[in-house]
Amino acid sequence: MNDRPHQITLRFADGVTHLIDVENDRTVLDAALEAGAPLMHQCHSGSCSSCIATLSAGQAATRAGSSASLLGSEYAAGQRLLCVTQAQSDCTFELPYTSTAGLNTAVVAHAFVDAIERIASNVARLTLELADGDWLDFRPGQYVQVEVPGTEEVRSYSPASIAAALPRLELLVRLLPGGAMSEWLQHRARPDDVVKLKGPYGAFFLREEHRRARHIFVAGGTGLAPVLSMIDGIRQWGGRKPPMLLSFGCATPEALFCLDELELRRQWLPTLETRICVDRCATGSLIEGSPVSALREGDGGPDTVAYLCGPQPMIDAASRRLVELGVPQEHIYNEQFVASH
Repeated sequence: MNDRPHQITLRFADGVTHLIDVENDRTVLDAALEAGAPLMHQCHSGSCSSCIATLSAGQAATRAGSSASLLGSEYAAGQRLLCVTQAQSDCTFELPYTSTAGLNTAVVAHAFVDAIERIASNVARLTLELADGDWLDFRPGQYVQVEVPGTEEVRSYSPASIAAALPRLELLVRLLPGGAMSEWLQHRARPDDVVKLKGPYGAFFLREEHRRARHIFVAGGTGLAPVLSMIDGIRQWGGRKPPMLLSFGCATPEALFCLDELELRRQWLPTLETRICVDRCATGSLIEGSPVSALREGDGGPDTVAYLCGPQPMIDAASRRLVELGVPQEHIYNEQFVASH
C-alpha cells in the first residue's frame, strides 16, 4: 500500500491554482486550510455545502462514517464536500468561486432591532442596525447566523440587503407555529433589543466573473431574500447591466411579499424581467403555477448563469428545467431553504 501523501490541485474560478499534499487519513478541507488555501467552509460536518467542489480528475470519496448533504446525482456528477472528503489518488478539484471569495472570515457582531414588520401572511421583515464598533462584510447571497435572544437557538438568514447598506441589515423571516425565532419576533421582540450575529457563511453568492452573462433567479418563499441582495449587487456594478429574469413564487396571493420592492427594482433596472407565481388562486398578472413552470423556451442558453433559492424540490426541478433550456450545469448555483423551528 502506498502511504505517500496525495497531491491535490485546487483550481479556482479566476484561474488561480493551489497545490497541496493530503495524507490518506485527512480530509481535503483540513489539509487545504492548514496550507493556507482560501477555501469557503463552515460546518466541517457535511451539512452546510459551503465547501462544495467538483472533482475533475482523480479519485476521492466521502470519509467512512460521514454523511453529506449531496444528492446521489450530484455526487455521481463529481461534486464533493471537502470537509468530509478523503483523496484516494492525486486529484484536481474545481472551486465554483474565485480565489478571493473565501477571504471574508466569519466574525461575531451585535446589532440593535430597528423595526419588525409583518409583510405577508407568514413572513416578517426584521431590520437591524449594527452596533457602533461592530462590523461584518458579506457577498450578495451569503448568510449570517442569528442567535434568538433569550435562548441558545441559532437560525441562519441571508440578508435581503447588501453590504453597501451597512450598518443597516434586512432579514426576511418565515413565521412558523412554535418556531423559536417566530415566537420571539411576534411576542417579545422590541426596538433596540440586542441581537448577536455571526457570519458571513456560504458558497451561494453573486459571481462577478459572470457579469456579462444572462442572469436567471428562481426563488420560492423567503428564498427571495438572497436574490434581492444579488439584484441590488448587480445594480452596484458599473457599466451595462446584464439581462435578468426573476421567477418568484409562493403558495397563494396572500403569501406574496416585496412586490412593491420588485417593481421599484424593475424601474431601476430596465434589463430585469419579473414573473410572479402562485400555486393557486392566481388573479391579474399573477402566473398560476410554480416558479419553475414559468420558465420558458428561450430563457436559457449557454451564456446564462442561474441562482436558485427555495425548497429542495423546487431547486431540483429548476435545475433540470434550466439544463433542458441549455444552461450549463456548472453555471447553476443553489441554496436550499430549510425552515427551522
